[in-house]
Amino acid sequence: MTIEETRFTVGKTTFFQGENQTYPLFRVEAGIPCQAAREQASELMGYVRDLSIDGLMEDKPQLLWASYYLSALAKALLDDAELGMAKHL
Repeated sequence: MTIEETRFTVGKTTFFQGENQTYPLFRVEAGIPCQAAREQASELMGYVRDLSIDGLMEDKPQLLWASYYLSALAKALLDDAELGMAKHL
């Protein structure tokens, strides 16, 4: 087992929504392998890119909002993976 395989998300990162960012919409679960979380975040960011381009080119704000939420999820995954990796340093 490599060091990378022993690092997991810590489950502390949340994404807030609503007035003044006061409503927690979701939280990353603890125990996701950091490498898997990073890979999933990369996949999501590819979708964010595609949705952003399509939303701008086709004047579809709903696609831009979808890319906003997906990018927030990707950021939460990356942030929590970073916390899990730093925990083992």
